[in-house]
Amino acid sequence: MSKIAYDPTKDKFANVIRRNRFLRRLFYLILDLFFLRSWHVRRKLRGIAGSENPVSQILDAGCGFGQYDRHLLKYFPDAEVYAVDIKEDYIEDCRYYYERSKWNDRIRFEQADLLAWDQPQQYEIVLCVDVLEHIAEDVEVMRRLTDSLKKGGKLVVHSPSVYAEEDAGEDEFFVDEHARVGYSVEELSEKMQQAGLKPVDVHYTYGKYGHAAWVILIKYPMLWLTNIGFGAMVLLPFWYLLTLIPGMILNRIDAGRKSEKGTGIVGVAVKE
Repeated sequence: MSKIAYDPTKDKFANVIRRNRFLRRLFYLILDLFFLRSWHVRRKLRGIAGSENPVSQILDAGCGFGQYDRHLLKYFPDAEVYAVDIKEDYIEDCRYYYERSKWNDRIRFEQADLLAWDQPQQYEIVLCVDVLEHIAEDVEVMRRLTDSLKKGGKLVVHSPSVYAEEDAGEDEFFVDEHARVGYSVEELSEKMQQAGLKPVDVHYTYGKYGHAAWVILIKYPMLWLTNIGFGAMVLLPFWYLLTLIPGMILNRIDAGRKSEKGTGIVGVAVKE
């Protein structure tokens, strides 16, 4: 089976939605529904938003398509969001979308390398979703992000876990551009401490129910799109007609429990 790297496949989606606001909103909805990491990250953010600590400045470190920035702006209505990514084309696309939104005066996007990040003690929240697994010097990045936090600020991280290697053994398509397969609870907690943070909640995501949903909702369709091409789009509506509701039920079950083992990991740490 021929294979194309996962990130270039995602770039194809970026090209499709580049200047179409309707398609981008639809794409955001699909990401929120299908990707269980979004369920877990949003839950952590809502928990922080429900605390009494005021939030005025948020950093989205590795914003990608900008899908989490909508939630940051909604959950923290008094905060400004600074979103950065190393990919300039992603930044330009996000800027185009958000400059035409009701939040245009509360968010800005810039291209940045997190290994050169230097903005000390500015933010109450730093969000970093599926970024650290791509960077060999992950502790250095976490130290720099920690320096950006005010005292009492929180770092929210999501990443694949060490158990994602089981999928890598089947097909390296999903991890071939990673510096590591992922983290264990113990390793991520230890690296947070090395960066000067106190882990307060680190646990696995994508347990057996969530992983099953990922296989039917994400893995197979992505492999089809890569190996068959966008002609597979003709087949996907019929596939999702059969799998969407079961997949959503599996995601809901997984999001409501803490698994002892899972192919993803989410962590929240505080700067004391």
